[in-house]
Amino acid sequence: MLLNRFPSGRGVRRIAPIAIACAIALSQTPAADAAVQLIAVGSLNGSSAGTNADLSGLTGTLENGMAANILGGIGSGLAYAGGNTFIGLPDRGPNATAYVGGDIVNNTTSYIDRFHTIEMSLTATPSGSLPYTLTPTLTSTTLMYSNTALTYGSSVGSGVPALNQVNGNYYFTGRSDGFNAGGTSLNVGNARLDPEAVRISNDGKSLFVSDEYGPYVYQFDRATGERIRTFNLPDHFGVANQSSQEVPEINGNTSGRVANKGMEGLAITPDGKTLVGFVQSPLIQDGGDGGRANRIVTIDVATGATHEYAYDNRIGSSNRNSSEILAVNDHQFLVLERDGKGLGDGSNASVKQVYLVDLAGAQDVSGLSGEAALLAQAPGKTQFLDIRTALNALGIADSQIPAKLEGMAFGQDVTINGEIKHTLYIANDNDFVANIAGGNNFYVFAFGDSDLSGFRQQEFAPVPLPGALPLFGSALAAFAAALRRRRQQS
Repeated sequence: MLLNRFPSGRGVRRIAPIAIACAIALSQTPAADAAVQLIAVGSLNGSSAGTNADLSGLTGTLENGMAANILGGIGSGLAYAGGNTFIGLPDRGPNATAYVGGDIVNNTTSYIDRFHTIEMSLTATPSGSLPYTLTPTLTSTTLMYSNTALTYGSSVGSGVPALNQVNGNYYFTGRSDGFNAGGTSLNVGNARLDPEAVRISNDGKSLFVSDEYGPYVYQFDRATGERIRTFNLPDHFGVANQSSQEVPEINGNTSGRVANKGMEGLAITPDGKTLVGFVQSPLIQDGGDGGRANRIVTIDVATGATHEYAYDNRIGSSNRNSSEILAVNDHQFLVLERDGKGLGDGSNASVKQVYLVDLAGAQDVSGLSGEAALLAQAPGKTQFLDIRTALNALGIADSQIPAKLEGMAFGQDVTINGEIKHTLYIANDNDFVANIAGGNNFYVFAFGDSDLSGFRQQEFAPVPLPGALPLFGSALAAFAAALRRRRQQS
């Protein structure tokens, strides 16, 4: 059980890593009154999604006429993979564009689910409006598939990807009719997958993806994209009556996740032993969309055992959806909360905030149901970052702040004026319509140990060094392990 390992009230002080492995030495001085500071903004594509292709190698078009290899939605999920490498996760594909017959499937398409590997380069810009320049570079695209048969839909022609016949794999897609009507939404044979969050295993060989349709948490091979494991969630997260349309699915169920509001966030503890999932809005039985009591689910990676904890999503007098969760250590987590306003929605952003919540000593609510019961066990939270205020200070108007800020990950450390700072990356989901919702943007914030005293970076296995340096590689790995032990004891 995760909370048995939580040291109540104790923070874990992070020891600064050696410069050659983890720091980018830059000599900029932050504003004197800055705590969590915006230091860089970058974008992966231009103004028109139609002119951007990923590296999947796919050809042809989707049901809505868009290219099968369209690049977009990368900030639906974001994970740090060590060094300057990140994984960007699009969701179920382009469904903001209507097409003939598409209303039957909420305009979703047979877009094959995928993840992207991105290199994030930070460089000093002494004369710029921000101290650093961020240059994201797409290096690979990996398609996600099952090696066992999946159920595809036929509401708008066949939903089976043509690629299935090429190599014998069963690819996951975003089409909402890809489900087995004879089971619940937790059926792992369903082809429909709406990826919303991603985290990397500590050995770097696989990644974990959470989904809204099931909701599911799957583990995929990082090199091939093959699903290698399923983590089963409790039955009360699924819905009994599935539909390819949101409204009928919501109206047809009295319990389970709200349609399109399933497992939106996913964290992994620094030791890699526990996954921590977050539903976007309360389950139907807990108040449903617009309710106040969300559920956080912990999953023991070794055994699959789950525990649940309540989260109060109220900000002021309003209840907000939760877009992402990120592990600070094994008991504290950052939660990204937002409204749906801003660029892409044709309105002005109002709430884009990150909160810190501590689950040490929190009550397991697996056996509870209903908003009142859950809220009675919800721990308090404190604001860590107001994204909107930070972007406003840079001159970005509320109408130009992306409506769907959804991805969040820690990144590589930087050295500012002789002091090591940690970084926090936040990304947006542009729904594959860059001309409306902007590009695939990344916002980088810097913070110190005093801003997040319990912060502990994920412990990735040392990257093997070239054969000519075996002794140096072993010494470096031993030194890194010693630093980790010293950090844990501090």
